[in-house]
Amino acid sequence: SSKIRNPEVPSADDVAGLEDCTDFSLAKKISKIEEKLKKGGLPDFQDNDDIIPSIGNEMGAEAQIRFLKAKLRVTQEELDSVVCECRKKDDENQNLKSRLKDMEEENTRLQRTISMQRSQTEKYKMLSQEANKKNEVLQQEVIALEKVLQ
Repeated sequence: SSKIRNPEVPSADDVAGLEDCTDFSLAKKISKIEEKLKKGGLPDFQDNDDIIPSIGNEMGAEAQIRFLKAKLRVTQEELDSVVCECRKKDDENQNLKSRLKDMEEENTRLQRTISMQRSQTEKYKMLSQEANKKNEVLQQEVIALEKVLQ
């Protein structure tokens, strides 16, 4: 298929063999299935149709192994896709967290600016009121002086 892959995400072809993944439960399960198939018996599954379709009973051991390996590759590709998507979402999450942090810092800065501007506004209101009072006093002095001059 012509899927675009993240180079960090291994493809199904790059996946280590089952013997290299002993802690991987799917690998263990497939390994056990292969052993039972080699011994000539079909593994005991609670729901055989989930892993090998009903036609699997008519398949030989080699065909069943090929089928299971193909199913493993498909599952691995789906896992790779989900991992890639998860990484993209994590990256997007990190970007959004970073943007949120920047926005919060900007908000804090703007709140400080608003606070300073409010205090300056109050200061200028008081200065304006004082100037108006002084102006009234001076106006009254001018009126009084004009009367004296007349």
